[in-house]
Amino acid sequence: MAQFLKQGALALHGSKNCGKFDRGLAKQLPEAYKKFWREWRETEPTAVHYIPKEGLFERDEVTGVVTPVQNRPLPLRYPEQFHEGIWGGETVVQGYQKRNPTKRKVPHFWMPRLRRVVLRSEVLGIYMAVVVTKRTMDLIHSSHGFDHYLLKTPACDLGSNLALAIKRKLLHELHAGCPSLSTNPTQQQEVLQEFSQYLEQYTPEELEWYGLTFTQALEKLQKSIDDVNPIVPHKIIFRAKLVEQLREAEKKIASQEESPVPIESTSWLSKVNPFGKKRET
Repeated sequence: MAQFLKQGALALHGSKNCGKFDRGLAKQLPEAYKKFWREWRETEPTAVHYIPKEGLFERDEVTGVVTPVQNRPLPLRYPEQFHEGIWGGETVVQGYQKRNPTKRKVPHFWMPRLRRVVLRSEVLGIYMAVVVTKRTMDLIHSSHGFDHYLLKTPACDLGSNLALAIKRKLLHELHAGCPSLSTNPTQQQEVLQEFSQYLEQYTPEELEWYGLTFTQALEKLQKSIDDVNPIVPHKIIFRAKLVEQLREAEKKIASQEESPVPIESTSWLSKVNPFGKKRET
C-alpha cells in the first residue's frame, strides 16, 4: 500500500535533490550562464597529475595478471591562492608518503612550483604580472601567445577566477571592436582579424554572462531586477509622508491666521461681582 501514497512513492523511489539552480534567486538565472557553469564546473578537466589509461582491462608485463583499469582522479585541493593566479590545471595534490620503510605512511601535500612573470596581452594592449607554473608557460608557448591560450582553452581547464576574468575581458574587447587600440588602426585591424574567430562560438547573451562566478551572477541578476522594479526604502517613504503632513499643517495654520474668528473676552471680575451689569436678553 505504501507505493500508492505520495510519501510512500518518495520513500520507495527517493526524493529529488535540489540542484544549485533549483532554489532562490538562482532559478531566474538565464540559460546562457547555466551553459557557462556546466563548462566550468561540470565538465571533466584535462588530466594533469596522472596519465589516463585506455580500455577496460590491462595486463601486467611481468606477472601477466589482468586487472581492471581504474582512471580515478587524484584528491586535489584548491587554496585561495589558486584563484589569484593561472596555474595551467595544476593544483595542490593530497596524498600519503612513506618516508621510512619501517614506519607507516604520513599525510603529504605536493605543491606546484610557482613563479611571477610578466605577460603581454595583444588584444588589451597591456602588460600584467601573473603567478604561473611551468606548465602554464608551456601551454602559452604552444598556443603562440597568452591571448590565444586563454581564448582557446575551455573554462574547466582554466579553473581560476583570474583566468576567467581576463578571458571575459578579452571576449568583450573583441566584441566591441578593440576600442583600446583605436589610436593604432593598423594594429587594431590585425588583432581583430587574428582573434575574431573565437567569437563565433558565443552569442551576445553568452558573452554577457561568461566568466562570472556564482555570486557575481546573482548580483548581476539582482541589479537588473532592481533597475526594472526599484525598491524604495521605508525611511524615504515615511520621510516623504512626514514632510507632506508638516506642509498641510503649516497651510492650515496660515489659513487660520488670515481669517481669525472674533472671540468675546470677559474678565473674571465681572463674573464674580454680583453688582455688575447683567447681559440683556
